[in-house]
Amino acid sequence: MVRVDGGVIAEARILLDGQTRAGTVIEAKLVSKGVSGRNAVASGGDGSDYLLPRGAGAIAEGATLKIEVTREAIPGAEPWKRPLARMTDKPLGDAAEPNAREIVFPAPKDELAKLGWNDLIEEARSGTVRFPGGELAIEATRAMTMIDVDGLGEPHDLAIGGAAAAARAILRLDLQGSIGIDLPTGAGKDARQAAAAAIDAILPQPFERTAVNGFGFLQIVRPRTRASLVELARDRAAFEARALLRRSASHKGPATLTAHPAVIAAISTDWTEALARQIGGTVTLRSDPALAISAGNAH
Repeated sequence: MVRVDGGVIAEARILLDGQTRAGTVIEAKLVSKGVSGRNAVASGGDGSDYLLPRGAGAIAEGATLKIEVTREAIPGAEPWKRPLARMTDKPLGDAAEPNAREIVFPAPKDELAKLGWNDLIEEARSGTVRFPGGELAIEATRAMTMIDVDGLGEPHDLAIGGAAAAARAILRLDLQGSIGIDLPTGAGKDARQAAAAAIDAILPQPFERTAVNGFGFLQIVRPRTRASLVELARDRAAFEARALLRRSASHKGPATLTAHPAVIAAISTDWTEALARQIGGTVTLRSDPALAISAGNAH
């Protein structure tokens, strides 16, 4: 999903197939009441176990309840982490996306590519985002996502321009949770305040942040409801498999997908069947260990 502003992608998110989205209300069965009224576990009809940090109140184990998904499962380095939810009285239903328009494949023109989707995917893959006068190096760790601002300009200008670029990258790459931004040292108090103001002007609420300290560091905390594009890119085989399938969706007729063995292994039968329906022909998979993991192609 993307939000377009001025002909470019201003915000983006990837919705994983088969995963219940944050904001969805489902019926579940209480598996465990947890400890001291917290960290209950409920099993949803979608096959996932949800952690309820605030507990399940007076609901008995084995009983049914309605829960709202507040954080989707985060794939990658910590697969043991359950998705999060909370009890709710809201009606059952999927998360709403007002004013959303679905782009159907195959189509005569690849609208996402025209808007710069391939460049966005490369930013997520590499963690490098360039801006006038400098670049951002983005790295997702288990504790937080770090953004390092570097460049050749004067520290004053680089701090302000880098802060604005970091805020735009947070939206474009769907960065959430705890985010640290390391601005150039040497910028004075006025520059640090202007950098913080630039972030405030770009990032929509809700979020919290610290001031920029004397070492050029500030921390931002945004609600965490799903994996960012950078986190998804760390699960390289699955990420590159999805990217290859999207590129292949514009083909017409039978296609052979050739990719690194890890990418081929990540492509499920459901995906190939869906792609075959889209392109109107059979889909054949071929492994080539000589290819880089991001170099898959379709013929």
